[in-house]
Amino acid sequence: MDLLHLNEIAIKAAHSAGKIIQHYMNDEVKVKRKKGGVSYASQVVTAVDLECEKIILSHLLPTCEEFDLALLSEETEDDGCRFEKDFFWCVDPMDGTLAFIKGQAGFAVSIALIAKDGTPYIGVVFDPSTDILYHAIKENGAFKNGSPWIIKHKNDHLTYVTDRNLKDTPCATTIENLLHEHVKKLSLNGVSELAGAGSVLNGILVLENGPACMLKLPKKENGGGSIWDFAATACIYQELGLPVTDFKGGRLDLNRKDGTFMNQEGIFYANLIKR
Repeated sequence: MDLLHLNEIAIKAAHSAGKIIQHYMNDEVKVKRKKGGVSYASQVVTAVDLECEKIILSHLLPTCEEFDLALLSEETEDDGCRFEKDFFWCVDPMDGTLAFIKGQAGFAVSIALIAKDGTPYIGVVFDPSTDILYHAIKENGAFKNGSPWIIKHKNDHLTYVTDRNLKDTPCATTIENLLHEHVKKLSLNGVSELAGAGSVLNGILVLENGPACMLKLPKKENGGGSIWDFAATACIYQELGLPVTDFKGGRLDLNRKDGTFMNQEGIFYANLIKR
């Protein structure tokens, strides 16, 4: 299987969806509710999400036929083929829909190719607000707008990247204690919060604002993001030599058999290695 070829197709698909998003960025769009997790952010959907998915699938579906790939996409019902094929596309047509309908940055297109065992092989993220495309291919490195991406820490504090403010987060004290442990370990000057983006772009913001991390605690209720929220960025981190794990440091399961939600194990993205 030609990963470079599939990566180029994924990039074209992400750019195509990004153009759709950019066309509607200053428009007021109707918001509908769908079945999701317990959070409002996981339940909102717009015609833009659906239009993005349609254009992405027009690029990807021919490869499913040619290379015998499965497909998992946020706005399409999971048919279980990802457990049968050797690889599957994992698509979030527009992550951060809540940020989009609020008219603020924080949304992105995410496309990944994942092996049946949950290993990410391709990760593509396009940020329509900045016109920046990030991508990675297993054992081929990570790139920002086509150039090799070299991560540099620019802060003397720890950046906590989150979809909602810490003060509004359950178990905030637990998170605060964990963050201050890292501050102490790295001899940093406190914690700065960066809130409001969707999970996909939050993963990128951790890389752009190091030293930084994002996390979601395990919980019983459905939510905590879904596979498509983490698949592409997990590949990018993998190629940068940075950890993406469940909350306890175990392997992040990107092909869960019990559904797509990640709430049971939680997640932890870290850009804490000194650079």
